[in-house]
Order: sequence, then C-alpha cells, then structure tokens
Amino acid sequence: MKKVAVTGANGYIASLIQKTNQNNFLFLPITRKTLSLDDPEKVRDYFRKLDFDIVLHTAANATTADCEEHPELTHIINVQSVMAIADVCKERNKRMIFFSTEQCFNGQTKEGPFTEEDELISVTNYGKQKAEADRYIQTHLGDYVTLRLSWMMGLAQPGVKPSPNIIKNAMHAVVNEVPTLFTVNEVRGMTYARRLADQFAAITELPSGVYHFSSVNERNTYESAKLVARKMGISEERIAKFILPNTERYKDRFRDYRLDNGKITAAGIKLGTFEEDLEACLKDYGWM
Repeated sequence: MKKVAVTGANGYIASLIQKTNQNNFLFLPITRKTLSLDDPEKVRDYFRKLDFDIVLHTAANATTADCEEHPELTHIINVQSVMAIADVCKERNKRMIFFSTEQCFNGQTKEGPFTEEDELISVTNYGKQKAEADRYIQTHLGDYVTLRLSWMMGLAQPGVKPSPNIIKNAMHAVVNEVPTLFTVNEVRGMTYARRLADQFAAITELPSGVYHFSSVNERNTYESAKLVARKMGISEERIAKFILPNTERYKDRFRDYRLDNGKITAAGIKLGTFEEDLEACLKDYGWM
C-alpha cells in the first residue's frame, strides 16, 4: 500500500480524499500542528526524514486579503515551502501531486476556457504565488501531477468540513433568509469535490504533467446560485428575495476563470457539467 503524505490534511478536499480512499492508501496526515510551512528549511528537513511514496500538497494560505496584506509571509508558505517539498521529491525520486488553481488565470483578458498551455496571468498575490510554485514544479520535477482546480463544491459530512462554495452559499441565503449578493461579472468552473476524491487513485497514476480539473459551466456566479436554489425546489419569489445580483464587483473587467478539461478527460478522468455535479451533490445529501 502506497504511503501518501498529505499537507493541509484537515482541509476540505484533503479530508474528503482521505476518507474516500482510506482502504487504498496509507495516508500520513500533516497539519499546521505537525509542521508549520513558514520555515522552508524545517519543511525540507521534515520531508527528508519522512517515509513516503507520494506527497499530496494541498496546503496553502488561500485567503486573498492575507496574501495582499502579508505578501512576504504568504510567499514563504505558498511558494518557498512548496519548492522545499519539490526539492526533496526530486532528491528521492518520489511523485508530487500539487493543487494549483484557476486563480492563476485571473489576470487573463482573453476569453476562456483556458488550456494547460495558456499563459498564467494573475492580478492577485495569491494567484501569482500559486503560479510561481506551479512553474517551479514543472521546471524542476520529472515526476509530478499538478491539478489546477476550479471552484470545488460540496456539503458537510462527519470528518469533512467544506470550504465556502456556491452550493453552501446559496443554501445559506435561501434557507436562513439572508439576502446575499452573487457576482454577475464572473464565470468559472464549479466542480463537485467528490469527483476528485472518487478518482484519486487514477489521478495518482496519471502521466507526469499539468492537468485542469474542472467541470463545465457557462453560467455566471449569480445565475449559478439561482440554479442551486431552483434545484432545491425554492420558489422564484424566494429566490428573487434572497439571491441578489452583484453588478458592481468586477464591473471594470469581466472575469473568466473557466478551465478546459480536455487533457484530463482524454486521460480517463471523468468530469461533467456544473448542473450534473450540482444534482449529484444535492441527491447525495438529500436536498433534491
């Protein structure tokens, strides 16, 4: 059984992967209490002493405000410590699976969806930092899988706490009767995280390279939120009252973060549409 060292082990996707695949891999969870990523040399030493076959690196400071306010510290976490782990993987000839992000393209002015060959252009420090780590892995490692993820969605279950996502946010608005703004000037992939967890074993066996992991979505975020509510059976009157259009955000330039999933689907990984993923998630959790 392969030993998979998992950074950010308490995070949403990492938790879901471990729970779903606990009989297929020996997971070595690494959390903030285990190892701080603010000291790259300690990170390097830790991994040099660790017995592993694969590193699944999901840990990052993904808070946009933190990255803008504390660029030096977040650069250490999001870039320098990633480099340290990658260097150890190279030294020991071990595979690294790195979670990158659609935000590497948030500065693109052309229309998506973007392929793995499109230039990484970001206007945020978080996007720039993830892109820098992304490029380093490509140029320094021979055995790696980089997954550039879309916005991942899902709901809570024992031992798995989801990050904010379109389903959770729309549910909060209509169930708790909280009028909530959703962005009009933005379109992005939205993917049920279970697709990744269920296919993790196959992902570990992908040929080395960069892959875009995203279901297809043509709706803006506001329209996507309304679809969530409709699939739940919420009335149009209630939807209009609690799911509101935010026309101010990104009105200077429409954001298109969509990722082309052609490469990874050609390699045998199954992805669908946002609507299919939404229905699957709501059915799984008894909301549909």
